[in-house]
Amino acid sequence: VLLPVALVWQSRKQAEADILHMATHDSLTGLANRALLLERVKQSVESGRRQQDKAAVLFIDLDQFKGVNDSLGHDTGDLLLVQVAQRLTHNVRTEDTVARQGGDEFIVFLPFVDGVAGVQALAEKLLKALSEPYLIQGKTLYIGSSIGVAMFPQDGLSVADLLKSSDTAMYRVKETGRNNYMFFTSSMSQELSDRFALLEDLRQAIARGELSLVY
Repeated sequence: VLLPVALVWQSRKQAEADILHMATHDSLTGLANRALLLERVKQSVESGRRQQDKAAVLFIDLDQFKGVNDSLGHDTGDLLLVQVAQRLTHNVRTEDTVARQGGDEFIVFLPFVDGVAGVQALAEKLLKALSEPYLIQGKTLYIGSSIGVAMFPQDGLSVADLLKSSDTAMYRVKETGRNNYMFFTSSMSQELSDRFALLEDLRQAIARGELSLVY
């Protein structure tokens, strides 16, 4: 049976759209994947350099997620990630991008922001939304989140720098108690560099037998 040309064309276009969606979106949550996120941030950064627009990257890591996976199983963890994705999507603007970085890490990209105050308000809104109880398979779960924020252009002029700065700020939140947010500062990079240098010095000292017990 020969199908009408229009029907064949429509079926082919739908198949192409499905393939493109699979290549650019996370299969579990339906959010943008890392590749699509990087492309959107890159486009915004290039436009922002010309138009002097401001933007922000929020790096979000879930607190206590490993405990959920370990105690209740990965199926429950996956359902939790889906609900987290829904809450993030429902609390941002249509022009913003919510992406799953991988595991329990999410990134929210905000193009065209007015300044720090609006980004701060959104970070607080997301913290509150993610800390509300989750009902999954008859169980009520509670988790927190740690959010690191980087601003364009002051915290990075490239995609890599913005992601690195927001990641650094997020880990700073983890170190200071979790379930909070912080904006990136230049001192965070210096602290991270100093800590890395200290760890390397300790490894070398152990390898050379330079450490001894005093008391």
